Amino acid sequence: MGDNNSINKVPPGFRFHPTDEELVVHFLQRKAALLPCHPDVIPDLHLYPYDPWELDGKALGEGKQWYYYSRRSENRNTRNGYWKAMGMEESVVNSSSSRRVGIKKYLVFFIGEAEGGGGVKTDWVMHEYRLSDSDSSSSTSRSSKRRGHNSKIDYSKWVICRVHERSCSTSDEEDGGMELSCLDEVFLSLDDDDEISNCH
Repeated sequence: MGDNNSINKVPPGFRFHPTDEELVVHFLQRKAALLPCHPDVIPDLHLYPYDPWELDGKALGEGKQWYYYSRRSENRNTRNGYWKAMGMEESVVNSSSSRRVGIKKYLVFFIGEAEGGGGVKTDWVMHEYRLSDSDSSSSTSRSSKRRGHNSKIDYSKWVICRVHERSCSTSDEEDGGMELSCLDEVFLSLDDDDEISNCH
């Protein structure tokens, strides 16, 4: 996988504002199965060399949110910091079948070194979407038939990342209409010692 030098733009007059279900079902599942995505607007990106404020022009930007495909990795260090998982995950459910199709993971960006739990917490938030185990297995089987069995790349390891910067003083309209779920609010209110900190 390599970074895309050019990003396919959303047509004029259209906004890219997908739900969690749409990101998983219409984009991630098709990506993992090596099927074409329409519209093909989300780029592939090596995530972790980039700090979140460097995503503009590299990822698909919509308002103050950025979207891109990446590979699942335990290395979440960037040039100036690291992404820290907040320890809980949320199921993404197909609205028509009520079946779990994906998993949404929450991460927050810290400036500084990851070793020893150091670093300064920022307002940059990532939602990382991956397929559920059952969908991941079926996508691997389908994509294996398309690419041949000699490939060493496991396409079920794709994720979609949605990154945005949260500001307490920013209204939903100014923030591109981004709505925070209950888990967002809980995770972002926790500091390093898991104490509740108020946002004023």
